Amino acid sequence: MANISVSTSDKGRATGTKGDTVLAVKDLAVGFPTDDGLVNAVRGVSYELRRGQSLGIVGESGSGKSVTSMAIMGLLPKTAQITGSAKLEGEELLGLGDAELSRIRGKKISMIFQDPLTSLNPVYTVGYQLAEAIRTHYSDISKSEARARCIDLLDSVGIPNPQQRVDAYPHELSGGMRQRVVIAIAMANNPDVIIADEPTTALDVTVQAQVLEALEKAREEVNAALILITHDLGVIAGHTDEVLVMYAGRPVEHGSVDEIFYQPRMPYTLGLIGSLPRMDESRDQRLTPIHGTPPSMLNLAPGCPFRARCPMHQDICAEVEPDLLPINGSGHVAACHFSDQLEGKAPDDVFAPVATDLSVEAEVEAMDAEGAAAADEEDK
Repeated sequence: MANISVSTSDKGRATGTKGDTVLAVKDLAVGFPTDDGLVNAVRGVSYELRRGQSLGIVGESGSGKSVTSMAIMGLLPKTAQITGSAKLEGEELLGLGDAELSRIRGKKISMIFQDPLTSLNPVYTVGYQLAEAIRTHYSDISKSEARARCIDLLDSVGIPNPQQRVDAYPHELSGGMRQRVVIAIAMANNPDVIIADEPTTALDVTVQAQVLEALEKAREEVNAALILITHDLGVIAGHTDEVLVMYAGRPVEHGSVDEIFYQPRMPYTLGLIGSLPRMDESRDQRLTPIHGTPPSMLNLAPGCPFRARCPMHQDICAEVEPDLLPINGSGHVAACHFSDQLEGKAPDDVFAPVATDLSVEAEVEAMDAEGAAAADEEDK
């Protein structure tokens, strides 16, 4: 089987070494004009991504996670107002035309979208679409060589019988297999950066684990940096080096996985952690929810956007939006006026657990009793 390399320097690619900065985002802001005013979807996102590093971006729906990455990829509508900087290996991406971006997308930076069924063209085989991704950037590769590369890629992401599956159509594959095909397309040209936008959405837990394993293997094979966008902190915990927590369009905490999970200094981060079920807790342990909903990004009020949902809010929170400040002089940063007071705090120290006098088992028994009583009434 042919071994096709698409990442060597003679093909115009910078190989680099692990640890080099490949993507630098600074003060990225995105606004969408509407009839009611400007929606400030992203408000000043900054981070640096090194070769081989993985960054998890988490937050509720509407926090600006996906818009940030779509802006970097140049996939937002022309009406979007984008400011700031996004440099890939020193080359500014913001402001590039479609032709220039097409030269970069799929070769130096790739994106995996949420729904593989809408990402793949239903009228072409997965092999055709994989080969297209390769030959678009390397036209000197023959069809037979491209096919051999496609089979290698499908095999590398764990698709069984890749020699047969390469001729399958998207509708003939399961959801998990379609997502693996999209991952294979993303890694086809050995990109420097892979952006995965909620790649496990709508997949069951077992298939999620398989897809994440395939994604991790793909990243290691091509030594790419990875941005993993999700609302699932459990996914982040086992597959990223650093975590960026976003709320209301801006980062509110950024640090290593251990710092975010074991030393959170932003109430919102604590709330996200407290809303996760834990295997080491008793069955009657209640989750700690964050009450309320995220604010509208249209005419956002001054002050901290999380204050209406934060049990710790004080007068200053309504007046001044906190900046991202270092915690103990480290790379761990958080945007909270009272971050020092959160040291050693657990989620239920800040947020009240769901009020109940019954254990989970007792609640189930009570519901069964009510159902039985209702059935008796109907029989009478």
